Amino acid sequence: MRFRREQPEVDLCGEWSFAYVEGEPQGQYRCQEELQAAGLQELRAQVPGNFELDLQANGIIEEPFYGMNMAKLFRYETAHVWYWRRFKASEVEGMDAELVFEGVDCFAEIYLNGELIGECDNMLVEHVFPVGGKLKEDNEVFVHLRPALEEARKYDYPPHLRALGSNYDSLYVRKAPHMYGWDIMPRAISAGLWRPVRLQLRPVERLERVYLQTQSVSTAHSSADLLLCYDAKTIGKPEDVYEIALQGVCGDSEFQARSRMLFQAGRMHAHVSKAKLWWPAGRGEANLYTVTATMYKNGVQIDQMQFEHGLRKVALDRTSTTDELGRGEFCFRVNGEKLFAKGSNWVPADAYHSRDAQRIPQMLEMAEDLRCNMIRCWGGNVYEDDLFYEICDRKGILIWQDFALACTLYPQDAEFQKRLEQEARKVVQRLRQHPCIALWSGDNECDAFYKGLGIDPNTNVLTRKVLPQVVAEEDGTRPYLGSSPYIDEEAVKQPSEYLSENHLWGPRDYYKSNFYTRSLCHFASEMGYHGCPAPESLRRFISPEKVWPYQNNEEWLLHASNPVPGVNQYEYRIELMAKQIRELFGTVPDNLDDFAFASQASQAEAKKFFIEMFRCAKWRRTGILWWNLIDGWPQFSDAIVDYYFVKKLAYGFIKRAQEPLLVALREPGNWGQDVVACNDGREDLRLKWRVRDVDTDEVMAQGEGVAPADATTNLGRVPFSASWKRMYVIEWETESGKSLSHYLAGNPPFELEQYRAWLSKAGLV
Repeated sequence: MRFRREQPEVDLCGEWSFAYVEGEPQGQYRCQEELQAAGLQELRAQVPGNFELDLQANGIIEEPFYGMNMAKLFRYETAHVWYWRRFKASEVEGMDAELVFEGVDCFAEIYLNGELIGECDNMLVEHVFPVGGKLKEDNEVFVHLRPALEEARKYDYPPHLRALGSNYDSLYVRKAPHMYGWDIMPRAISAGLWRPVRLQLRPVERLERVYLQTQSVSTAHSSADLLLCYDAKTIGKPEDVYEIALQGVCGDSEFQARSRMLFQAGRMHAHVSKAKLWWPAGRGEANLYTVTATMYKNGVQIDQMQFEHGLRKVALDRTSTTDELGRGEFCFRVNGEKLFAKGSNWVPADAYHSRDAQRIPQMLEMAEDLRCNMIRCWGGNVYEDDLFYEICDRKGILIWQDFALACTLYPQDAEFQKRLEQEARKVVQRLRQHPCIALWSGDNECDAFYKGLGIDPNTNVLTRKVLPQVVAEEDGTRPYLGSSPYIDEEAVKQPSEYLSENHLWGPRDYYKSNFYTRSLCHFASEMGYHGCPAPESLRRFISPEKVWPYQNNEEWLLHASNPVPGVNQYEYRIELMAKQIRELFGTVPDNLDDFAFASQASQAEAKKFFIEMFRCAKWRRTGILWWNLIDGWPQFSDAIVDYYFVKKLAYGFIKRAQEPLLVALREPGNWGQDVVACNDGREDLRLKWRVRDVDTDEVMAQGEGVAPADATTNLGRVPFSASWKRMYVIEWETESGKSLSHYLAGNPPFELEQYRAWLSKAGLV
């Protein structure tokens, strides 16, 4: 979280210069002058930025995302890169000066006026370098970025380590795992200053860190107790009196507290009456208090920090496993109330992360529009920009936060443990003040990776010792999950289908197959289905001669994503898309327009079905986080919005399926189907409803009833015959307005043009 201060700072973003060499440089350069003497070409750069984007801006490479261009960039993986700029600044009495790099990718030496002031070896966290006594009126900051590939070669790789095909060079390197190539992202190892750079000035005596926790919320939600943990820097005499004051305001609710500081670190309590609680979307207002922490010395203010705080408690009711009778649990509680989670997995906003921040607001607007109340930040990604969490705080979107580990048997040695511990501590300290953070998760699918190799995942010291210890020490207010899915000491003894929380991928066959309908988990934290981008989007990243057909098409395969051409890691994904079309419509179209529509239709029907299947089984099911909202580069994927923000058919289907009140059909049995109302709100709702056949307008069933709060209730029943192939429109009305959805009745294959006509006649497109 951004803790705001009134102290001045120098923004060092904007225009920089850069130079590079492919391979090993001829010397060790510490400033622009030495680069010039070596004859290296100086080029224009932008910070925040990425090496490849700067190459493109200077006309050295073409648009990376077009055609096969990503594969042409592998030559730059051994490049050494230098970035520099000049700035004016001066020392300020009573202030400590620090150079702050919010994101350096990745191995770097940092020079100020030719003097080495520090080094970096982690892309994922902020780096701060004290520069007091080193500033001149005119200064040069100079950064040498060493290639991550060369650094990876310095390590030994014992046989017990494992990684996905193109990811072995990621094992010891703390970069976003996806950058080495993934089934949803290209191989784009990159380099650069990918987040802002600034010179900040802070009082010599100051508050270093504050963390305001909600300790308890009253049963009636009318009051709350808070705990402020602080760490300060003091240099006074024993007779000096230091105090800390706390004030919080949200509308007409206010709290205050003031306490003597007996040491530079301590704790202080505060009570809030007439509390305005923070609630997830759909459960109430996401109230935020503006909080000011002020430090005094002998009655005189010497430092002040301002931030937001949401009064809320979050818990996870969890058992290791479940069974066919549902004797298990995986359910979030917020302020003591059970929450049915509806939302998406959050994957990289962009393959080049310097562009993340400009994409995040529009992406989260869509998450809000889709009525998501939870997002899972996937462990193959970076830890997102502060802006992401601030928006989620305001919108009431809970965050399931993975640490940046995924699908790998990582090193277990003491040195790697220490590096991960330092990373995690910085991450938790930065994010813990956000009320949106609901869960810390050790990694993505590393437990499953272990178990698939016949190794007990509970031997993983990173997620069983290092990370939980950091979370306990730096936070302690949120649940911690060792992995997703988490295979603890009890779960490891049973087949994976008995996990209480699971990733439901499987064969990816017909979306109503037994794999999906007979799954046992209470909570699905990953579940997806492929959908082709719109033809107009596809033509923006596929060259004209490769747009069609899809078979044996190297550009389609690269954007599938199969990150290393000629190496079959994920080549199956294009044919998978065709097979899913064939499963629903019986045949695969022979032209791009129909292929794209049929693919989007199969995806839309599948994801709608998954969400409704889970909602109709509330509280036996407690949440579904489908995969995924939007692509981080142009590709063929499970995303429901392509990289260019063009929505696929599934977007509208999911929006209707995630309404606070949903009327849906359960799957058939005994010649009929139950009509059910799924109400995720706090209040009972009276409604009118009907189910009618799109072709004939025949009303199959209708009625009036009550949808009880936080429950799923049978409203009636419609007839069913396995021989039918129909589409129903489901309409319902409450005091707040009208809504509709649909149901595809019968067994595939359906006729593609008939399906298209149904959607049009029903008003669904």
